[in-house]
Amino acid sequence: MAYPIPEPQYTPGKAFERLISILDTLRIACPWDRKQTMDSLRLLTIEELYELTDAILEKDYQEIKKELGDVMLHLLFYAKIADEQQQFNVVDVLNAICDKLVVRHPHIYADTQVENEEDVKNNWESIKLKEGNKSVLSGVPKGLPALVKAYRIQDKVRGVGFDWDDKAEVWAKVEEELAEFKNEFNLTDTVAVDQEKAEAEFGDLLFSLINYARHLGINPENALERTNTKFIKRFSHLEKRANEKGQDLKDMTLAEMDVYWNEAKKL
Repeated sequence: MAYPIPEPQYTPGKAFERLISILDTLRIACPWDRKQTMDSLRLLTIEELYELTDAILEKDYQEIKKELGDVMLHLLFYAKIADEQQQFNVVDVLNAICDKLVVRHPHIYADTQVENEEDVKNNWESIKLKEGNKSVLSGVPKGLPALVKAYRIQDKVRGVGFDWDDKAEVWAKVEEELAEFKNEFNLTDTVAVDQEKAEAEFGDLLFSLINYARHLGINPENALERTNTKFIKRFSHLEKRANEKGQDLKDMTLAEMDVYWNEAKKL
């Protein structure tokens, strides 16, 4: 049986309804879509989110548009499954986020006065605590990658005033942690390394560096991913040039590799 194809729509509400209509049909007629559960979709959603972040870093707007659609489909899919289980529906989801935004922005929808972005963030965290959150950090997902989690933890506690005001103090902490790590785990020392202690000290150093980046307005996750991408491009050039010359990387010296690496840096 061929179902009628919903026509393209040109207002946000109608386009949204079109996607819901298509999802409703797929849930009935497609064996794969019919089989999906929240659990089965979870990892696929994470993959879609990473694809979206890749497109954002590349500033590829056509790809961003496509990936946003994929993520939106997943969000509606969860709401559809919940509706089938009589838990909630997409209208409940949309009204819930609207209600939360109104409550969390009293400087817009009430008479609270704010001076700047920091005041807004501080109000946000205070309201969350009044709503029943037991801790400022309760909103940080346990499953976040460690780098992102560290950044979010620091940003959260800043909302209640637990932070340095002076960047110089933050950098002093970085230097303190670096000195401790270097003094205890000097590469020239032949003494066996206590791996557990080294890992703990290195974690402290990373945490302090992330904190300094935050004070500079740098998102450490974005910064590291840009460096990863840059490294991959340069190393790929190195591999390509070595292959063109009939060279095997395993047989090359680091100095020979550096010639191609420096070529890549100039491109």
